[in-house]
Amino acid sequence: MNWINNVVRPKIQRVFKKKADTPDNLWNKCPSCGEMIFHRDLDAAQRVCPSCDHHLRIGAKERFAALFDNGEYQTVEVGGVIADPLKFRDQKKYPDRLKEARAKTGADDAVTVARGPLDGVETVIAVEDFAFMGGSLGMAAGEAIIKGAETALEIKAPYILFTAAGGARMQEGILSLMQMPRTTVALQLLREAGLPFIVVLTDPTTGGVLASYAMLGDVHIAEPKALIGFSGRRVIEQTIREKLPDDFQSAEFQFDHGMIDMIVHRHKLKETLSRLVRLMTHRPRSTKQQSANVPATVAAPSAS
Repeated sequence: MNWINNVVRPKIQRVFKKKADTPDNLWNKCPSCGEMIFHRDLDAAQRVCPSCDHHLRIGAKERFAALFDNGEYQTVEVGGVIADPLKFRDQKKYPDRLKEARAKTGADDAVTVARGPLDGVETVIAVEDFAFMGGSLGMAAGEAIIKGAETALEIKAPYILFTAAGGARMQEGILSLMQMPRTTVALQLLREAGLPFIVVLTDPTTGGVLASYAMLGDVHIAEPKALIGFSGRRVIEQTIREKLPDDFQSAEFQFDHGMIDMIVHRHKLKETLSRLVRLMTHRPRSTKQQSANVPATVAAPSAS
């Protein structure tokens, strides 16, 4: 038996055993065209599908790395809030859901705030991550947005907010809805101080988030084909008893109807935002910065 257990069985197991445990996250499937994309290629493309140009969702760290100069920034510390004010429980306890979301995303809550140089201009950027409980607006998220506004006021810097949310967080009830007027007041202080507030609407931005701070910007930008709306299609159709257009609540539909100012591809976001920030703060690019962006193949004009 020892010979069978020690020699024969291990050899049989090696025949049927997989060669190696391959990570299951090396390839990503585009939700639009179904193309399989190697994870490094997708990250290099800022999570934009190279085949159909679909913009996949992206987290705060990736946003900051793509926008701040040389990927250098400082995370803004946000004060803590009561973890479970209503002692809410559905299928799971609310604190358990928070622990799962934090383990999944590596963030404390749905909104992360950072400050750093954007094309040489000190800027405050807040990013709402849909991966954290659907980007839902709760007390911690509201506190983060307010802290971002306060930081911008303190250092007299522009404030850029990336939104992605399904609405208010049901586990916090009325306390989550109170974040709508709280953030509105903070953003009004920015307006009174004459500081730019730019909103970038990403997929999806809906519910109470769209009904509050997401539509209070001086300029509203959207990523291509982002879902932007308050109520869902089915609710609206049942309410008005009419069939809605196929592209209803898409970024393109909202742009055509004047709800947003522009649609910008993710690869051109930094360029667009830096231009807007400089225009709105009256800080033109220096001659040195302009010459640094001139391609080496372009010859200088002749004196003649």
